[in-house]
Amino acid sequence: MSTVHRVVFGDCRMMKEIPNESIHLTITSPPYYNAPFDYPGLFSDYDEFLVLIRDLCVDLFRVIAPGRIACFVTDDMLVKGQKYPVVADVTRLMLQAGFRYRDRIAWVKPKGYVRISRRSGVVIQHPYPMYFYPDNIQESILIFQKGKFDYSYVRQLPSKTLEKSKISMHDYNDNGWHLTVWNITNVLPLGPRLEKGIAAFPEEIPNRLIKLFSFHGETVLDPFLGSGTTMKVAQELGRNSWGYEIDQGLKSWKIAIRQTRRSNSSLDKNRKSLAYLLSGHKLLLSHLEC
Repeated sequence: MSTVHRVVFGDCRMMKEIPNESIHLTITSPPYYNAPFDYPGLFSDYDEFLVLIRDLCVDLFRVIAPGRIACFVTDDMLVKGQKYPVVADVTRLMLQAGFRYRDRIAWVKPKGYVRISRRSGVVIQHPYPMYFYPDNIQESILIFQKGKFDYSYVRQLPSKTLEKSKISMHDYNDNGWHLTVWNITNVLPLGPRLEKGIAAFPEEIPNRLIKLFSFHGETVLDPFLGSGTTMKVAQELGRNSWGYEIDQGLKSWKIAIRQTRRSNSSLDKNRKSLAYLLSGHKLLLSHLEC
């Protein structure tokens, strides 16, 4: 089955290219508010950041199909000594837009492997009460739902689609997918432009979310596409995708879904490729069957 992948270089607050209620799953990570390592000074103030998220939430409610899921990978931000309640505010804005709050997964990163503000060292210098500030090695995966899912939809799907969408019980139980804490190694920006200044999240996050919340052949959206991780994984898992990106500098880079190498020789023999079609400010990635 061929899939289609479209990238729009434009504002995700007005996703006019996407028809109403045509998205089955959204996975995204908004720019971390003025994060010292990745986005210093990106927003003039916190209110500007919240307006962006508010407007996105409203259009997300339009494009997401009834009963389906939107996932935000984000966390509170420490900027110049002040902590901003991003998780609470994203939750509030999604609820105001009409979504239901479904769940929160804590994504825990390895100790000593992440770029963090090592605030805990203050206690070493001053071993007294009131000097404690913890080092943060987690982020939140916030899960929202547009109304309730009609499970009769599952019974109407072809058996072939259901078989391709089946969740591995090994992954679900043995790899801890069933828990509210996911231990996943993060991505460090050690590569070229695609990873520097974008704060890419690891492929394992969209891999789990796509398998848990969408069926084979459905459509996934990432309104803050960045290096294209969500789209790459969606393509590998037989889902269609949309992505929005406002950084025109990324046009010159080949998005990270150009080719997917498969270990399975039969799939490798029929490997799929992507054709790039430039049209104004849009980059359409048409997924072609070889």
